[in-house]
Amino acid sequence: MLKIISLIVVALVAAVLIFAATKPDTFRVERSIVIKAPPEKVFALVNNFHQWAEWSPWEHLDPAMVRTYGGAAEGKGAVYGWTGDSKVGEGRMEITESSPSTRIGIKLDFLKPFEAHNTTEYTLVAQGDSTTVTWVMAGPNVFMGKLMQVFVNMDNMVGKDFETGLANLKAVAER
Repeated sequence: MLKIISLIVVALVAAVLIFAATKPDTFRVERSIVIKAPPEKVFALVNNFHQWAEWSPWEHLDPAMVRTYGGAAEGKGAVYGWTGDSKVGEGRMEITESSPSTRIGIKLDFLKPFEAHNTTEYTLVAQGDSTTVTWVMAGPNVFMGKLMQVFVNMDNMVGKDFETGLANLKAVAER
C-alpha cells in the first residue's frame, strides 16, 4: 500500500512540474488609469524616486524599510534601493529612460525573497485635461516563476498592487 501511495505522490509531483514547464517563458502585468491632471504633473511624481513615498503601494508595508538613493536626482540614471521585511524584500530600481511627460522606463531587480530581473514602464498619454497612465511590468518567467503560477495568478497578485498604486498616484496628482 505504501508503494502505491508513493507512486501516486511521485506522479502528482511530476504532473505539476510538467504542467509548470508549459507556462510562458515571459510574463507581463499591465494596468491603466485616467488621472485628471496634466502629464507634466503625473510625470514629476513617477520620474523622481523621492516622490514615490506618496503613492507607491509598497512604501508603507514595512515602516522600518531602509531606502537608498543614488545616481541622478531624477530621471535617467536615478537609482532607488530598498531593504525591508518579508513583505517588501530587497531590491533596486534604476530609471533607464525618461522622455518628458510621456514615458519612463525602469530596470527593476529584486534580490530577496526571490531574485528576478524585470522591466517596468510608465506611459502617459494626454487626453484633454486628463492623462491616461499605463503601468507595465514584464520579464522572463524562469522555472520557479512558472511553478508559482501553477498555484498563484501573478497578474491578479501584482495587478492588485498596480491598481492600488495607480489609485494613490491619481489621488496625489489630483490634489
